[in-house]
Amino acid sequence: MTDLLSRFSINQMTVKQLSLPELTAACAESGIRNVGLWREPVQSYGVEAAAKLVRDAGLTVTTLCRGGFLTAIDPGERARALEDNRRAVDEAATLGTDTLVLVSGGLPAGSRDLRGARERIADALAELGPYAEEHGVRLAIEPLHPMYASDRCVVSTLAQALDIAEHFPARQVGVTVDTYHIWWDDTAPAQIARAGADGRIHTFQLADWTTPLPEGVLNGRGQIGDGAVDMHEWKGYVEAAGYTGPIEVELFNDALWARDGREVLAETAARFVEHAGG
Repeated sequence: MTDLLSRFSINQMTVKQLSLPELTAACAESGIRNVGLWREPVQSYGVEAAAKLVRDAGLTVTTLCRGGFLTAIDPGERARALEDNRRAVDEAATLGTDTLVLVSGGLPAGSRDLRGARERIADALAELGPYAEEHGVRLAIEPLHPMYASDRCVVSTLAQALDIAEHFPARQVGVTVDTYHIWWDDTAPAQIARAGADGRIHTFQLADWTTPLPEGVLNGRGQIGDGAVDMHEWKGYVEAAGYTGPIEVELFNDALWARDGREVLAETAARFVEHAGG
């Protein structure tokens, strides 16, 4: 089991009911070597203390979520967003991860200008990319399913993400490949190959698509194996594109959060082995 879990990374949000000490202890006991962290619980615990905790547990931090929200028109809001993203880069570096996942942001209030919002993302990355590189961190643009385009992320496809990322060196800006958000897109496999050819697949995340979606849709990410997504198929695409790094399972799911966190962790690891291991 341990060898099959060597690439498995548990994203902190999958078992957010576990405190950071509980999560690190459970991972260490279960032979799980990788963890993806989120800024808010890390900040609550203390960034330096969190870095020491995961390091002492023998864990590797695969990603930090999340930076982004870079679509503001107001100059003050834009400046605050840039400063927050620089802090996120600093936090990623302290935690020892080379990947900061970006959720780009939705349309500003009253705006219907998708193209302009995407252009502002590129403008912001022109400032943030060099700063991230100086700190040994890569920015990974995550396209989100189109149902989030208005309020959360105007980047809906890998093609759109790569069109932005390719303005910058791959060592600064790449993409997040997340099955939940792209499984429906028949152009995604070709875009994965495009990303891999340029070394821009900075992280690979798994979640399943289950219906009906919950009210609000944000917490509809299904346990892998419960829905419509063929995890082996998507793993094959990213591996054919040259990706050999960790594979995170990131689930936002109220039913999972209501359960015992250690049980969910064990179940998720077992599902990973069944549907994406090997």
